Amino acid sequence: MPPDLLIVRTFIVQFFVLRDGDALYLIDTGFIGGLRALERSLIVRGWDKLPIRGILLTHGHLDHVLNAPALAKQHGAWIAGPERDLEHYENRARFNGWGRIAGLAEWIGRRLLRQPTFRPDRLLNEGDELPIWGGLRVVALPGHTHGHCGYYSAQHRLLFSGDLFATFGFGPQIAPVYLNQDNTEARRSIHRVLDLQLDGVLPCHADKSAPERQLEYLRGLATS
Repeated sequence: MPPDLLIVRTFIVQFFVLRDGDALYLIDTGFIGGLRALERSLIVRGWDKLPIRGILLTHGHLDHVLNAPALAKQHGAWIAGPERDLEHYENRARFNGWGRIAGLAEWIGRRLLRQPTFRPDRLLNEGDELPIWGGLRVVALPGHTHGHCGYYSAQHRLLFSGDLFATFGFGPQIAPVYLNQDNTEARRSIHRVLDLQLDGVLPCHADKSAPERQLEYLRGLATS
């Protein structure tokens, strides 16, 4: 695991802190309890005095974006996320078929938690490059949401894969049909990832296995 990478673990989802020089960048922001978990993790690592400059979102689901507006306001940080998930950030996403179950859960959660609408400072698309952590490339991985994406580090041969797959709870799995907007696209995205030069992947719903082991899990899912 690179020393300038910190995994912030919470009950159901994990997110990531990248250190680039004397600044920090987040990939996703977690769910309930995420702010406190982030604060504790930064103190333990000794990064609590470093400024958070930017927040990258893999997609617009509430368990990934809940804390983004508050963190951006607190730290004066910018937010970047996939353009095709703009309707999620603005709380106007529409869901079809089995996905209406996830849509109802999102609708309830956003109102109970008083999630504000927001618009990222930068809207991202396939192939965009971010000059962070030696370079991060946006990889479009549609299926979970229409705009779902990952962030690929060629320097570290790592992919931050969002909700492409999960290893938390019931072992390696693709999200069930009622959590994906397009299950067929989600499967295609798995095969697309495996065309990258990778030593490891970092999913957001994961057990404590190393990135190399997570990549083995993903390869197994591709052939199942």
